[in-house]
Amino acid sequence: MSSSSPEIVLTSSPDGPIIAYDISNGTKVAHFTGSRSPPRGLILAGESFFAASHVSPDKFSGSVHLYNWYTLTAFHNMPVPELVAPLTATLDGSYLFAGGLSGTIHVLSLPNGDVLNSFPAHKKPISCLELNDDGSLLISGSDDGTIVIIPIIQVLDAFPGDKNPNLLVLHRLFAHAKSVTAITSGKGIYTSTLISCSLDSTCKFWNLLCGTHLRTVTFPCSISGVVFDPVESDFYAAGSDGLIYKGSMKVPSKELKGRGHELVSWGQKHDGSIVSLVIVNQGRNLVSAAEDGSVWLWGIEKGEVILVLGSTTMTSISSMVVTRGVRYGKGSVGSGTSSFTSGFSDKELISRPVKEILKIGDLMTGIDKDRSRAIDILESAISMYERLLELILEEARKGTSSNGGEAGEI
Repeated sequence: MSSSSPEIVLTSSPDGPIIAYDISNGTKVAHFTGSRSPPRGLILAGESFFAASHVSPDKFSGSVHLYNWYTLTAFHNMPVPELVAPLTATLDGSYLFAGGLSGTIHVLSLPNGDVLNSFPAHKKPISCLELNDDGSLLISGSDDGTIVIIPIIQVLDAFPGDKNPNLLVLHRLFAHAKSVTAITSGKGIYTSTLISCSLDSTCKFWNLLCGTHLRTVTFPCSISGVVFDPVESDFYAAGSDGLIYKGSMKVPSKELKGRGHELVSWGQKHDGSIVSLVIVNQGRNLVSAAEDGSVWLWGIEKGEVILVLGSTTMTSISSMVVTRGVRYGKGSVGSGTSSFTSGFSDKELISRPVKEILKIGDLMTGIDKDRSRAIDILESAISMYERLLELILEEARKGTSSNGGEAGEI
């Protein structure tokens, strides 16, 4: 892996912490607090932020917590009209979409968190939300087994309060017999393949643009996540039995049974259900996260675990995302385009681990506070001098008036 641009794994938990791991060595580099996040409730929001849906202990109020890369607690708590779980965001991080228990999708602006619109997309709770590769389509899955595909431009331009979501929908797919657990799509849009997986133990393949069903793959257990390899020749599915299954994207028959020679499981097994899979390191590795708190890095070529991330005693995991380096503003620490004006060069920032970057952020926060205090003191001094000047002028006027009166009496 490239040492100058490490990929960072973020995992959320229903028990609280969001933990960041460095894939290059498996160490924990940061511990973000304050969120109790349900499944698929963690998302990167552009280059500056990441967001986590939060369920309050009283279970009656929902919100989304917004984090940046330089403080270890959420800097913004964004209320939403109901409890929400799955999240996704536009590529530039300007808008966030949250899926509610009522089947409603809520549109929030970032970073202020204003709810711009809410529209009913499904009859049961929304279980997953994704954008396609180019960010032009919003794709939602639900506990009712349906998938809805909506052009982003339609979502953002919709009139607030519009209760007729069918006017926005490109496709409504009656996809699965049980809850849709995850969705992913390939590159492009005209020939792109959409894969949906479900608690009904199937993954289904669709033509994204036309919404037509291509084939079904049946597994020996329910599937909670699926990813392509970079060239989209193979796919990898996350099993509730703790196994990773590998299948081919190009199979002549429409139906592929789980124990067929073209669908194989890797040998090592998590103790809990796998909740997420992510391809990393330019397609050479895959990261898996399971409910039991284990996070493993695999070598794709041999299908073997090559690194265990973090300790062996971790809290349960609900979601996982991967980012390249630490990001800030319009640039990315790790890409050589950082806009973080800390007095350090981009090269210096690139070489710094996440912990140190977080410390730099805290230092900058302290500098900002000191600057604010200095400004307040200066403003107070200016106000005092203005008052003193007024008193001097007032005394001068009195003196002038007094001298004028004496001259008139002579």
